[in-house]
Amino acid sequence: MTRTQKLIYIALLSAQAVILGIAERSIPFPFAFAPGAKLGVANLIIIIAIYTLPFKDSIKVVIMRLLMTTLLGGTLSTLMYSTAGALLSYTGMLLVKFLGGRRISIIGVSATGGILHNLGQLIVASLIAQTWTVLLYLPVLSFMGILSGIAIGIAANFMMEHVSTIQRFKKAHEEKKQLKDRSAPLHTAVSDECSKP
Repeated sequence: MTRTQKLIYIALLSAQAVILGIAERSIPFPFAFAPGAKLGVANLIIIIAIYTLPFKDSIKVVIMRLLMTTLLGGTLSTLMYSTAGALLSYTGMLLVKFLGGRRISIIGVSATGGILHNLGQLIVASLIAQTWTVLLYLPVLSFMGILSGIAIGIAANFMMEHVSTIQRFKKAHEEKKQLKDRSAPLHTAVSDECSKP
């Protein structure tokens, strides 16, 4: 993939994440007792970015989505909620994907993101309300996060199997990662050989 193609792909993912974020914000959340908590539908695009782009590019999608969603009608409080949920969710999904390897599917990664997304927003809500009792809603929202995470994971898996552009970027990302993994032991062996007296 050329640099221009990658930039266009990142821009498209960011735009799609912004659209989903704005659409989600316009839908009233059923749990009004937990202000700011959302289902995290935009995680669909973030998951695709995680599986098709390296870290330095996938984090760009997260940051651009947060900034553009705020600029297009958001407030300081929505930025705080969105940032906490998005960054905690993104970090957790990256860790689960890295540590779990092939043992954890994209649905498991997505479910983790769904739980952490709501947790991050509840933490912000508890800090604003200056009480940790807000976290008592975590079990209910975790259940909702698991359900939405499973649904989003299924949708992301479907898209990665049927959208040719996503398939090309995923293949290129996996090939680059495999090449890097193969070169790491060789680099270590050469370094050890050079360090011998």
